[in-house]
Amino acid sequence: MRMPVEDSPCTDVPSPNKMNAAKEASPLMHNNILIASFYKFLRLPDYRALQAPLRKQCRDAGLRGTILLAEEGINATIAGKRDAVEFVLDSLRADPRLADLEIKTSFHHDIPFQRMKVRLKREIVALKVPGLDPNKRVGAYVDADDWNNLIRQDDVIVIDARNDYEVKMGSFPGALNPGAESFNELPQFLSQRLDPGTHKRIAMFCTGGIRCEKATAYLLEQGFGEVYHLRGGILRYLEQVDPAESLWQGECFVFDERVTVDHSLKKGRITICDDCKTVVQAADKRCATCGSSNFL
Repeated sequence: MRMPVEDSPCTDVPSPNKMNAAKEASPLMHNNILIASFYKFLRLPDYRALQAPLRKQCRDAGLRGTILLAEEGINATIAGKRDAVEFVLDSLRADPRLADLEIKTSFHHDIPFQRMKVRLKREIVALKVPGLDPNKRVGAYVDADDWNNLIRQDDVIVIDARNDYEVKMGSFPGALNPGAESFNELPQFLSQRLDPGTHKRIAMFCTGGIRCEKATAYLLEQGFGEVYHLRGGILRYLEQVDPAESLWQGECFVFDERVTVDHSLKKGRITICDDCKTVVQAADKRCATCGSSNFL
């Protein structure tokens, strides 16, 4: 399986015999693996020095996942046994700069990553706009419980800040799809489709909040005045909003081996053809578009 390039770890998959033996010898089938996602834009001038000790701590704790470090902050998803994940999170929060980390959690029967990576980057999410600094100014946060009321308003332009293949798996009704293949294509769409003089109120969302937060910083720099973004992203919305009240439609793509999660944050039923990027059912044997059986 080859995951998309948005910082998804991948390595050799263990043999079926080893995987089956591990499942029989452990309680992994009981959804006791905690998956924790978090990010924060902050000044991290010492980010290079953090890499080695953080990688060692995570590996010693038996965690897998990806942590990105840059001068502009931290962006991560880690997974493992609950006490091990919480130990690492507590250690991170011991740094006063990270004391207020907001964590989004879900559970799975197995660790959906193959390795533990701690990488150094120019940006923790790559918009590739020179000089853009989300630590200076970003749009207004909107909590999950208030999101429905905002996006129902007729004068609010709702934009899905994710990639095209993600949007096709699920989104909020009426949200604009930029049709981007990667996040750094979003500024071109925004500059072509939006006008600060015409579009007065803009609401953006993404998987966990990081992409839409950075995109609001870009919009503010372009002169847009009233810009909002969903705090904690879709994952926090699915966690907090009752399905009976939810406006979310479909499933949410995640950058790990689950591929998608449903409204209960459990592994979803849809995936992507890795050859033509068509959305398919995980149970399908072949893609109806190109005939490939190579699914994520």
